[in-house]
Amino acid sequence: MSPEQHLHLQHSESVVAQMSATLFAAFVRNQVVTEANEDALIDKAVSIAARLASRAEKLVKSDQEWVQKEGGSSYLLG
Repeated sequence: MSPEQHLHLQHSESVVAQMSATLFAAFVRNQVVTEANEDALIDKAVSIAARLASRAEKLVKSDQEWVQKEGGSSYLLG
């Protein structure tokens, strides 16, 4: 049994880790994971998840990125 690991992930890292796990589960479900390619597929899942997160960051603006004017309209900060 391998030694216990403790991770301290930032929120964005934990989101990417969850997305990676979902993608890797799809690889497992589709029976494409073998002992020989497991590490490569983990890397692929993390890479895809990071690209998805990066694309979402570019296309979707969070509430903190919008500034509300007194008149009720809003504009992007920065």
